[in-house]
Amino acid sequence: MSLLHSIVTNPLTERFIIGLILINAVTLGLETSQTVMAQYGPMLHALDNLLLNIFVVELLARMAVHRRNFLKDPWSVFDMLVVGIALVPATESLSVLRALRVLRVLRLVTMLPSLRRVVAGLIGAMPGMGSISLLMLLIYYVFAVMGTKLFGGTAPEQFGSLGQTAYTLFQVMTFDDWSNGVVKPLMDKHPYAIAYFVLFILLSAFMMLNLFIGVVVTALDDERAGDQKQLLHDPAVMETMLTELQQIRAKLDALEARERGQV
Repeated sequence: MSLLHSIVTNPLTERFIIGLILINAVTLGLETSQTVMAQYGPMLHALDNLLLNIFVVELLARMAVHRRNFLKDPWSVFDMLVVGIALVPATESLSVLRALRVLRVLRLVTMLPSLRRVVAGLIGAMPGMGSISLLMLLIYYVFAVMGTKLFGGTAPEQFGSLGQTAYTLFQVMTFDDWSNGVVKPLMDKHPYAIAYFVLFILLSAFMMLNLFIGVVVTALDDERAGDQKQLLHDPAVMETMLTELQQIRAKLDALEARERGQV
C-alpha cells in the first residue's frame, strides 16, 4: 500500500495524467472530422478506450489510497462522475452519452491548482451573483412592460407581447443588430425611443456586467486569501518555514561570531 501511495501522490504521475487528458482532448476533437474518422477511426477508438482504461485504473488507485476521504473530496467525486459517464453503454436511448465523453477534458480543472482556484472562486461568487441577477430581472421586467405599452402598436412583431418584448430586449442587451433592426425603425414615430434603449443598455449591459465582474474578482481574492491561510496552518509548510528560519539564524550567528573574531 505504501508503494501505491507513493505512486499516486508522485508529481510525475500527476503530470502523466495531465498529458493523457490533453491527448484525449485531441483525439475527441479528431473524431468530429469525417475525413479523419474514415482513415483512422478504428485507431482513434482504440486509443480512446486505452485512455479510458488508464483513467479508470488511476481512479481505483486513488480510491484504494484515500478510501473514505476520496468521497469527501468534491474534485475526486467530479473525476469519478466524468469518467463514469464514459463507462455507461451508449445505446440509442443514451446516445447523448457519446457527446458527453468530452467532459473528460474538464479533468484538467481538478489536476491544476490554478484552475481549481478559479472554479472555487466562481462557485463562491454564486450568492452575490444571485442578488445581482434578481436586480437585473427586475430591471428587465420593468423595461419589458414599458416597451410593450410604448411600442406594441408600432412594432407588434417585436413588442406585441411581454414575451416578444423580452426577447427583443435580450437582442438589444447583446448588441445584436439593435440599432438598425430595432431602434431606428421606431424613431420615426417615437423619437424618444433612443432614450429608452440607451438607458436600458446602460443599466442592463454596462452596470450589471461591472457588478458581476466585481463579485467574481472579490470571490477570487477571498479564495486566494483562504489558500494562503490554509498553507500557513499546514504542518508541513510550518515545519519547512521553521527550518529555513533556523538556517537563517545560524548563518547570522556565524557572521556575528566572525565579525567579533576580526575585532
